[in-house]
Amino acid sequence: MGKDKLRRFAENLTFSCFIQPEFDEIFHRDHPLKGHWRRDFFHNDRPIVLELGCGKGEYTVALAERHPDQNFIGIDIKGARMWRGAKTATERGMKNVGFVRTRIEFIESFFAPNEVDEIWITFPDPQLRTRRAKKRLTAPQFLAAYARMLRPGGVIHLKTDSKHLYHYTQAVIEHFGLPCTVANEDIYGTGLADEVLSVKTAYEQKFLACGLPITYTCFGLGDRTEFAPFDWDGDDTVEKDNEAERTQPRP
Repeated sequence: MGKDKLRRFAENLTFSCFIQPEFDEIFHRDHPLKGHWRRDFFHNDRPIVLELGCGKGEYTVALAERHPDQNFIGIDIKGARMWRGAKTATERGMKNVGFVRTRIEFIESFFAPNEVDEIWITFPDPQLRTRRAKKRLTAPQFLAAYARMLRPGGVIHLKTDSKHLYHYTQAVIEHFGLPCTVANEDIYGTGLADEVLSVKTAYEQKFLACGLPITYTCFGLGDRTEFAPFDWDGDDTVEKDNEAERTQPRP
């Protein structure tokens, strides 16, 4: 492991906005902040918004700057990347930003029913291989977890360059009859990108440079709490998703 990564890991532990639990603290058990984020971490009663797979935290920080009346939490497992967002939030004295280093699979250990108001999923790994479809962050098993945390009427935002993930998510929405307010295949080409949607992560800048359109979906879960697995015919295609443009490793 490089010295720079080790330095970032060590500095993460000095940031008051950074939560990094040990594995045995959250495996089949609840984190102490579960159900108490507003009272014990943010010290207010404002809405809580999550960014899943936050990477360097660009979106988490940008959203928090634009909406000081809300609380934002970026979640990812890559501590060296998250360091950038946590350091920026610390240097700017932002009190409505937090970061949690954990796997998304453990998210229910951190948030109680109705504790989360919105979820952002920004440029996640599209998991193009069919055998990994269940790991897509809009797959049924994840929607079931979100349903146990989201308040009634809470929404999920998906911003991605992946046409395959976009169409898969549309299939999931249709299959379960979920309410969907926006489904746009090219937010810049159609002029949909407003101040919030125009925030560009490092990944997005790379994909735009490749000429890939950026898609956006905003949907809810209605009253559903159960989401059974299902097979999607779209996974049977050979050419799934601009794969030639994705040959370079992500930063």
